[in-house]
Amino acid sequence: MKYLLGADFGGTASKATLLDTTGRIAAEHTVEYPTYYPKPGWCEQEPEDWNRALEENIRRLLEKSGIRAADILALALDSATHTWVMCGEDFKPLRPAIHWTDSRADREAMALRREQGDEIFSLSFHRPDTIWTLPQLLWVKAHEPEKFQKLRYIFFEKDYIRFCLTGVWCTDYIEAQGSMLFDSRRRAWSGELMELAGISGEVLPPVVKPANIVGGITREAAGRTGLAEGTPVLCGTTDTVMEVFASGAVRAGDVTVKLATAGRICVITDRPYPHEQLVNYPHVAEGLWYPGTATKAAAGSYRWYRDTFGGSYEALNREAEKVSIGSEGLLYHPYIKGELTPYADPLLCGSFIGIRASHTRAHFTRSVLEGVSLSLLHSKKTLEELGIALPKRAVLIGGGARGALWRQITADCLGMELEATVSSDSSLGSAMLAGIAAGVFRDVEEAAKVCVRKDGVTKPIPEHTKKYEELFQEYVAVHDALAPIYQKRGMV
Repeated sequence: MKYLLGADFGGTASKATLLDTTGRIAAEHTVEYPTYYPKPGWCEQEPEDWNRALEENIRRLLEKSGIRAADILALALDSATHTWVMCGEDFKPLRPAIHWTDSRADREAMALRREQGDEIFSLSFHRPDTIWTLPQLLWVKAHEPEKFQKLRYIFFEKDYIRFCLTGVWCTDYIEAQGSMLFDSRRRAWSGELMELAGISGEVLPPVVKPANIVGGITREAAGRTGLAEGTPVLCGTTDTVMEVFASGAVRAGDVTVKLATAGRICVITDRPYPHEQLVNYPHVAEGLWYPGTATKAAAGSYRWYRDTFGGSYEALNREAEKVSIGSEGLLYHPYIKGELTPYADPLLCGSFIGIRASHTRAHFTRSVLEGVSLSLLHSKKTLEELGIALPKRAVLIGGGARGALWRQITADCLGMELEATVSSDSSLGSAMLAGIAAGVFRDVEEAAKVCVRKDGVTKPIPEHTKKYEELFQEYVAVHDALAPIYQKRGMV
């Protein structure tokens, strides 16, 4: 038996999946790593933490499965889009990686939007916001000029990790589009956008297709990871499209609802839908796109809540199951990192509203789950307002999909049937992509047919959906009341 290896790097952890050539998952393992918040609105990670997580993941997978490393046909990596690393001449990071959820570049983003917003949108399909590399580069240029002057190579997260395995510097066209330095129509780096950033094309990596094999595991990397020297390594791509792929959403009209670090609703289409409220990326299936809406802190909210107030997810879920819909008046807004759809406002803050002495930890827990799902309902309504029709059923993806309570809350909030799969992890999608590159699968449709396994449907309860629709009106009203206060306070 031969195997395919995929590894994902999300907002809080790396997960690796070992897939055999019949489409069966042979082993999985997850390693968490820290995220740092040195100042309000900042969000950083250390690249070496990613490498350590990968090394542990691979060694544990080999131990769990008992397979020979030489039987792995190919490896593919994926990671959160537009989390980037700036390196000097020695390819060493000049500073911690700025995570895509970082909000420090709010002034730079607003200036770009005001002065060059139309030009940037026409080239990148996105309007300037703090999440993109372009405004973050401008922040570094203004606040860390000595580091900016030493910049020689820009890496994106999975590309840096892959470089440490192969010594090959490149990226893929989906990742490149997330930088706001890429011409989305021509699929090439944009001279106009590079000029705005104050960089030359020499600091940007060559662009290839996600499934391209770009190199092999070096002898040094083999020693660190336990992989066989020379194992083929793909370029790889971004985590969301790999989750979409792993869920089997490979045809126009398919829909995914994501409960990961960030939350998203993506609709598979045969063309992009450039709009300031949407995030537009091409699919790995040629000719398809997955435009969607996004909330910045979905499972990220739950991780923050767990880490801050304690308890395991299992214990928190058990307590929250006993609380009725609406958390007895307690309402949570998941804007702990600002918000994307529909506000694109980095100054928004998270909040618990309606606290009473009768509320317990169980109420707070349920309100976190409900608040994220209400944010996804806002995303759904935004898609509908833009004329993008949604079917009655979608595939639920991301780590949050594993919790039965959160699945039901989300189905009730959206009024949609949510279909689960045995695994929709992006690391599975990367392993499937490795299978295409290795010739195991003919194309994305065959890979999905062989590897994706359904695992039940969560149906909305109509009376619950009605209650959440009423609660949503309060949810929006609270935002409208608090947003001017956050605007006045600024980034604190």
